[in-house]
Amino acid sequence: MYLVESKGGAIACMILALLSLGTWPAILTLLERRGRLPQHTYLDYTITNLLAAIIIAFTFGQIGSTKPDSPNFITQLAQDNWPSVMFAMAGGIVLSLGNLATQYAWALVGLSVTEVITSSITVVIGSTLNYFLDDKINKAEILFPGVACFLIAVFLGSAVHRSNADDNKAKLRDFEKAKQEASGPVTEIETNSSKDLETNVTNRTSAKPKEGTASFLIELEKKRAIKVFGKKKIIGLGITFFAGLCFSLFSPAFNLATNDQWNRLKQGVPKLVVYTAFFYFSVSCFIIALILNIGLLYYPVLGLPKSSFKAYLNDWNGRGWAYLAGFLCGFGNGLQFMGGQAAGYAAADSVQALPLVSTFWGVVLFGEYRRSSRKTYLLLFSMLFMFISAVAVLMASSGHRK
Repeated sequence: MYLVESKGGAIACMILALLSLGTWPAILTLLERRGRLPQHTYLDYTITNLLAAIIIAFTFGQIGSTKPDSPNFITQLAQDNWPSVMFAMAGGIVLSLGNLATQYAWALVGLSVTEVITSSITVVIGSTLNYFLDDKINKAEILFPGVACFLIAVFLGSAVHRSNADDNKAKLRDFEKAKQEASGPVTEIETNSSKDLETNVTNRTSAKPKEGTASFLIELEKKRAIKVFGKKKIIGLGITFFAGLCFSLFSPAFNLATNDQWNRLKQGVPKLVVYTAFFYFSVSCFIIALILNIGLLYYPVLGLPKSSFKAYLNDWNGRGWAYLAGFLCGFGNGLQFMGGQAAGYAAADSVQALPLVSTFWGVVLFGEYRRSSRKTYLLLFSMLFMFISAVAVLMASSGHRK
């Protein structure tokens, strides 16, 4: 079994996990914006998410010979370690619920601000719990200032969202006003150039809307699977906070599964190695996702159309992208846990600064914050700077498990 034993190796795992976990939400958001039902996407995603855990277990978990205190993956499957297995599976359940919820929050609240809020709740609650579960192996004088940096970034992120929402409202209002003025009565002078006017209107309507414009927002609403116009903001925020609470619990549950801080294992039974725990974690994540999403096919929420399992099987539009998202999430979680086993799960929670990556993809792929006000740009750059500070400080707090 391969174990990450150095601080440098643990930090490398965290950085790779950060990139992976910040990218897969952008892929799922892209598919929803193209009109693919989120139930179909999530069913595809959860298959490869489990497959990633199986690959990790049968490769890293089987490298080298079995030792009494750190058995290989297959050896440990036959051992009496069910108390730890239950903790691992509980972590998988809450993660699956959180991921399922964010899939709807990305549409209602936006990719960047959803990731900011959920990550902040994860850091504040999850990192604090992990700090005490890890017997304070992380440097508190560094860890908690890092948490404070994250909180500041959260407030800045909320301000970005409010400012950008005001910008979008102003764009739509100006668009409607211009539309009404354009549809006013035609004068004799205007009649002489009616053909030119008609040509200009045709060109404007046939051209692809520029990102950040009111036309772009309206066109996006027509294409996307989850319609957001007219939805109450409290619904999206409620879903977001629920997801954040779920995310804050899965890492401490995994910590308990691999380190048995509450001494639930029988004497002589080795603790779950990270690969075995991750396998059980991913199995429960898969089962819950399968049950809930099949149910949502026939009983959809938020005004989505009904579907069926047969329709899902026949929907190949974007399936490859959904598979890729599942692999990225699966390997990202695995790397996070591998790094956490070595350096402490509180420090590994630095990957919850993934809004850095998600915001980048949001700007590049989806045109978020394009043609926004100077105030929005200033808040956005301030938020990103604080996130970078939070990542650096939380990684610096990493200790070494004895």
